[in-house]
Amino acid sequence: MEKWFLWMDAAHPAALNMALDDTLLADAAALGAPALRFYTWEKPAVSIGYVQDHAAAPASGYEVVRRSTGGGVVFHDVDLTYSAVIPPGHWIERLDRLESYHVFHRGVVQAMALLGVEAALAPSAAATPDRATMRCFASPTRYDVLGLGGAKLAGAAQRRTKHGILHQGSVSLQPAEGDWSRLANALRDGFAATLEAQFETFAPDDAFMARAARLAAEKFSSDAWNKIR
Repeated sequence: MEKWFLWMDAAHPAALNMALDDTLLADAAALGAPALRFYTWEKPAVSIGYVQDHAAAPASGYEVVRRSTGGGVVFHDVDLTYSAVIPPGHWIERLDRLESYHVFHRGVVQAMALLGVEAALAPSAAATPDRATMRCFASPTRYDVLGLGGAKLAGAAQRRTKHGILHQGSVSLQPAEGDWSRLANALRDGFAATLEAQFETFAPDDAFMARAARLAAEKFSSDAWNKIR
């Protein structure tokens, strides 16, 4: 079994959610093991991919934030979001991007089976989407997770840097009465089986949270980051 850190996080504003993920990525090598974070959103939000047009997001009704990762528009109103940071030299980092998606999404399929939800991996994309305007859950690509009738249940995007990999995923499966814990626990168990991971609780210290708060204020809340591309 391989050691992973597990952070069962709470709901945060959109900018802070993105800043927490980027702070985890910056610390990936120092952590010494991969880390998995589950979280939700304080208000209905939309995240847009790094290269997307800001105009692809709704004009009102949602907090809008640009991710550091790629991909399309993702609505965060009925989803559970997770992120994984992979340190340099880890076996997942040595996989190509598509095969690393395959690893994580096999874990999501296992989680859906634990919940009694029919799910399978998409074999291929139906078409090449326009990355500037695409909506993620309307544009399945290879190894996305599809439910009954081909509806997309889960997708993901990545950023690869000298610090390692930031993998951000979204599972669109609204729980009964807004209780996300059952879905989060199923995903934890699905990833544990697929990754052969043994989880150790991650507890961020005050310095980590302060760095993330500064990053949220200075970068992910700014028009210079969110609107100008």
